[in-house]
Amino acid sequence: MLPRRRSPGSARIGEPVLTDHPHSIERIAASRRRVTGALTAAMMTLYFGFILLVAFDKGLLARPVVPGLSLGILLGVLVILAAWVLVAIYVVWANRSYDRRIAALRGRT
Repeated sequence: MLPRRRSPGSARIGEPVLTDHPHSIERIAASRRRVTGALTAAMMTLYFGFILLVAFDKGLLARPVVPGLSLGILLGVLVILAAWVLVAIYVVWANRSYDRRIAALRGRT
């Protein structure tokens, strides 16, 4: 739970003050919501697009790409790989931006 917002002059020693500072918790949370929302939307689009293909165009997915590999298997593997890539994107963003901003807010840097 976040501490109650206080005016800058009324903060206790060692207590973070939530202000309009560039690293304020509200701005950090908003940027996190934007990034996670975009990544979630991308994954949902890929996943449900694949599921809709499975449901409505089985013939397309049954087509062989190379002997022993159908388009459905290839797309299924690509959906899984896309999930890993999206997780990697989030981890890189969190390490480069989110964690640094949280640490700056806490006064560690």
